[in-house]
Amino acid sequence: MTDAGPVLVIKLGALGDFVQALGPFAAIRQNHEQARLVLLTTAPYLPIAEASGCFDAIRSDGRPEWWQWTEKRALRNWLRDLAPTRVYDLQTSARSSGYYKLFGPSRPEWSGIAPGCSHPHANPARDDMHTIERQREQLAAAGIMDVPSPDLDWLDTDTTQFNLPQRYVLLAAGGAAHRPEKRWPAFAQLATALAARDLTPVLLGTEAERDITATIRETCPAAVDLTGATGLMEIAGLARRAAGAVGNDTGPMHVIAATGCPSVVLYSNASDPALCAQRGADVRIIRKPSLGELSTEEVEAQLTLR
Repeated sequence: MTDAGPVLVIKLGALGDFVQALGPFAAIRQNHEQARLVLLTTAPYLPIAEASGCFDAIRSDGRPEWWQWTEKRALRNWLRDLAPTRVYDLQTSARSSGYYKLFGPSRPEWSGIAPGCSHPHANPARDDMHTIERQREQLAAAGIMDVPSPDLDWLDTDTTQFNLPQRYVLLAAGGAAHRPEKRWPAFAQLATALAARDLTPVLLGTEAERDITATIRETCPAAVDLTGATGLMEIAGLARRAAGAVGNDTGPMHVIAATGCPSVVLYSNASDPALCAQRGADVRIIRKPSLGELSTEEVEAQLTLR
């Protein structure tokens, strides 16, 4: 596809959604080979976006509130100065759709759901589709027919600083504090069972999840606690070398699954894997009405190790 000016892609988050946009990023790049491809995203995703090699320029969006006139004016001016010939809004939120209006009367071609845009994703059932299929259908409406699955096989970073043994299993036991129903309560028992099989449990989490990982390590001293020590790049590097991974429905499990690491992801009725499940070369999904009903034996039975 020949373009007279830059092409803008909008993807602000969250982590799982960003990972699942990697296929669309690659497809857009392939279809606009000669264009200057620009990404508008948010700060947490800059490292992966830069490492992807899809973009010629990346801007971090501060997501200004309606009352932050100075910041909103700066964003408007940047969009107008960029003057893209086409925009792919992969966020398709009220915020990102509102950016369409910021262009004023000289609006670019737009793929998304902004009222009046040139390439609308008009399927009324779009909110009932898995993110990956929804984005494929959106891009098809804009003329891009071949969209690969998300793949982080290319992403790697040095993990020798963690001094891990050769055989380890990643455990992502955390999750949003305000969604405790999405957290499986038996990770400590799983860690103990893995250690008994000479597999080192490696605990991932943010500082806000330290109470969870500390409890696991109290029960299983053999576990290695990397809470607060890993960013997205490190998680990908660890996943490439892990024997397997088990985690709740969280963003890091999207990263882990997309590297090809054998993964088991745990769902309660609090979220629907039909809409947002992790995708990868070897992903098993277990769903129970309540994660308290899920046994360690059931999880171990689904975990395939390499």
